[in-house]
Amino acid sequence: MNLATVAPRALVLAAGRGERMRPLTDTTPKPLLQVRGKPLIEWHLEALAAAGVREVVVNTAWLEDQFPAALGDGSRWGLTLHHSMEGRDHGGALETAGGIAKALPLLAPQGNEPFWVVSGDVFLPGFPFDAADVAAFASSALDAQLWLVPNAPHHPHGDFGISAAGLAVADAPERYTWASVGLFRPAMFSDIAPGTRLALRPRLDAAIAAGRLGARLWTGPWTDVGTVERLDALNR
Repeated sequence: MNLATVAPRALVLAAGRGERMRPLTDTTPKPLLQVRGKPLIEWHLEALAAAGVREVVVNTAWLEDQFPAALGDGSRWGLTLHHSMEGRDHGGALETAGGIAKALPLLAPQGNEPFWVVSGDVFLPGFPFDAADVAAFASSALDAQLWLVPNAPHHPHGDFGISAAGLAVADAPERYTWASVGLFRPAMFSDIAPGTRLALRPRLDAAIAAGRLGARLWTGPWTDVGTVERLDALNR
């Protein structure tokens, strides 16, 4: 199988509680809150469909029954939607690496296909989910490829720098914020037992240490919709 020609699948991370968005998230999961006339998650679904992605997994935990009710089977976007229900199956959210591990059979049914991951609570209109980026990643030696953005006021020190070779580095004079979108290989998560609660950052740090974490800068619009104030600003 030529991984460079396989249409990738995608995971939209939507399991979190959204504590900082209360009271809005007491009754509505954060990715289903309205941004400019439609649920935040729909911006991702439309962009993924436009890029040729056909199968999308949404991982859920908090108020998770609302997602199938709101999104249906994905056919309105030309997608097939799968729901990886962490609340039903494990009693709560599994964090990012744990959530990816649980969804892995849906994301990479052959066991080796690269896939997109994007957080359901970021707004990045215009991000292309480019098939050429998938092909380049599939033919590379990288474990993952992250897109970074200039630091927002609420995260002034950023997460990673970018080396001259296009790799993520932990310590750099100029650091950027991970935009919560990237390409990943199944091998990064295949050793995690489904149902394990596990953060992603240690896996990224291990990839940095191995020189296998790519990083690129995204300069288009991006907002971490993490507070009611930021949501209100987008909707003004």
